[in-house]
Parts: sequence; C-alpha cells; structure tokens
Amino acid sequence: MTAKMKVPFLDLATPHLELEEELVAVFRNSLRTAGFVGGSVVDGFEHDFARFCDVKHCIGVGSGTDAVRFALMAAGVQPGEIVITVPNTFIATTEAISQAGALLEFVDIDESTYTMDPERLREYLETKCDRDARTGRPISRRSGRVVAAVVPVHLYGQPADMDPVLELAEAYNLIVVEDACQAHGAEYFSRTEQSWRKAGSMGKAAAFSFYPGKNLGACGEAGAVTTNDENLARTVRILRDHGQNEKYHHEMEGYNGRLDAIQAGILSLKLKHLPEWNEQRRANASRYNELFGEDPDGLVLPVEAAGCKAVYHLYVVRTKHREELRLVLADAGIGTGIHYPIPLHFQKAYRDLRYGTGSFPVAETVAPQILSLPMYPGLRFDEQRYVVEKVNNFAARPVAATAVVDEPCGEQVA
Repeated sequence: MTAKMKVPFLDLATPHLELEEELVAVFRNSLRTAGFVGGSVVDGFEHDFARFCDVKHCIGVGSGTDAVRFALMAAGVQPGEIVITVPNTFIATTEAISQAGALLEFVDIDESTYTMDPERLREYLETKCDRDARTGRPISRRSGRVVAAVVPVHLYGQPADMDPVLELAEAYNLIVVEDACQAHGAEYFSRTEQSWRKAGSMGKAAAFSFYPGKNLGACGEAGAVTTNDENLARTVRILRDHGQNEKYHHEMEGYNGRLDAIQAGILSLKLKHLPEWNEQRRANASRYNELFGEDPDGLVLPVEAAGCKAVYHLYVVRTKHREELRLVLADAGIGTGIHYPIPLHFQKAYRDLRYGTGSFPVAETVAPQILSLPMYPGLRFDEQRYVVEKVNNFAARPVAATAVVDEPCGEQVA
C-alpha cells in the first residue's frame, strides 16, 4: 500500500522561493527609484511580452478583466451591441463584455476541447440572426441587436479553433478578441496561413491575465492587451489612464487600469522562465496520459487538438462520479479544483438572459463532470503516480458505491 502523500493542487510557493532574491531586487529597485506607476520597467515588460506573443504591441493593465474590457472598447464595440462568447468560462469574460456596455449571447462548446465550437457559432449566425442589408452585419433575432464581436476563450491552456472562427468573423464583419487569460505561450497551427501562431496574435486584440496562479503570474493583480493594431493600442493606453494621452489632457472618460511597475518587474523576471515552465507542464500532461493509459476506466482525459500546443494551465479530466472522486482524493491528501461548476447562463447574475436548461447541452453536460488534477511545473513523477493510483483505485470500485451524475447540469436559478 502506497504511503499517504500530500500533493497540492497548485504550488505557488516553490518558484517564488527559488527566485526570491531576484524578486526582492525588483522591489528594492522600485523603492530606490520611487518608480511605482508606469516608467521604463513597465515599458520593458510590454516590449518583451509583445515579442513573446509575436505581436507589435502589448499594453499592461490592472487585470485580465480590464484587458478584455479595454480590448473590446478600443476595437470599436459599441454600447448595446452583442458580443458572443461561451458559457464555460470564468465570469470575468462576461463581466468585461457587460462592463464595456455590450450585451451577451452564448454559443456552445466543443465536447473534446471545451473551447468554442465553430460549428455552433456558424449555426448561430446562419439560423439565429438576420443580416443588415446595408452593413452585412448580423442582427440577433433573440434581442434585435447588432452582433459586433466574438470572444473565443483559450481554455485551460489550449487555443480555440481559430481558423473557422476568423473566417466566420470576416464573412460577417465581426471583431475577434481572444480571451487568452489561460494561454500564455500556447500555439495554434493556422491551416489558412500554414504557420504556427501564438495565442494572443490572431484576433484584432487579445487579453491576458497575470493573476498569481496563471502560467505567467504576478504577485498580485495584472493583465495585458496584445494587438498588431497601432490605433487600438493607443486607445487602450488612453483608456487605462483616465482617458489621457498626456497628463491632464483627457480625450475621453477612461479608467484607472494601469499595470504597476513592481508587478511589471516581477513579470519581466518570470517571463524568462516561462518557456521552460510551459515545457514542464506539457511534460507533466504527457506523463499523466501515459500513467492513465489510453482508455482509463470511467475517466475522460484532456484532448490536445491537432494543430495545438497546449500549455496546460490546468489538467482537466471528466468523470460521472466527480464529487465522490474529489472527496476520495482529498482524503488521500490530493488537492483538486473545479473549473467551472455552473455554466454562466445558469448563474443568478445572468438570470435576465432567460436561457433555460438545454440551451447549451455540451456545456451543461460537462459542467458537473469536470475535475482539475494537480498541475504545476515542479510536479514530481512520484506525485503524479500517486494521484493516478488513487484515481484508478477509485475507478475500480463497484459503480453502486459511487454517486453517479448522468444528467446535465440543470437550471440553477428560479
């Protein structure tokens, strides 16, 4: 019998301890120069992250939510227009859309990757919208509003299938803003361009979060917008700084959404390690797959789509016995997470959208089944073997001993 181990869901302490002296030096530099907001440290990170993402511009902002909101506003989405996204994402995606003044509508996800299903997007545009005779833009039959943009989410570290999304966007005159908040360094092979593209380089703009648990995480809140559009970049820079392009000259009402210099310095330091950390995550995912085998009993493993290089922000499995398995793993000292238990169209915050059970059957089916296993660069082989052993031991139990979740996630609001 294997001795009980402690395997955390995420280890944030170890990499910070390994870099402690360099991280403290970043803080000391800010103390000694009084450079806390803006300045050369922020400029340096923006330059380096733009190059990392293969884009011309990076604009540091206060959070990933700021990044999505500012990107949509700067790209030209107007209040009252529709922005399409998926119901299987963190609420920050949809909060940012609403806070930009836009209205939400959803399309379902692909069952293997959990990212936006391009066929469901096509179906939405072809069967649930009319075309404006003058502009050619879609008008939602559901709301009667113009559809302006689509936000595909690169979920769990894997890019959405961008070629068909971009093709539909071009055909329907839609803006594409990538939510790349979980996909720092992920890559997508564009069949259209016959080349690899970095997450954050394919839409009109993209949003990144540097929340501490991300593949590239700050020691606090931080985010960024990436783009190849110079005018869009300029507008984001103005929006993040109270609408001013120089002090006390306000072109518009803006926000306090700046990236501070200490976080920028920390991110610049960590960015040098990100390729190695991502490769360690990919190696960990491969090792999980090998340990589980090709057909693990009662478990659906993550699928890395053809033409994608995922960076495994999360390693997400599916089981109809999630709650039982989660408790068994917790008892064995193994941390897990659930991303995300309730589809957004069932959240009380979006009651007014009036989506019912069956509106997005794939998202509703996977939500009660998804479970995130431990995943971080320093995860050891013996820890992974222990996790897999405990999962397999659970799977070998008689089915009658477990609570089975066969039905899709149901209506969560009155």
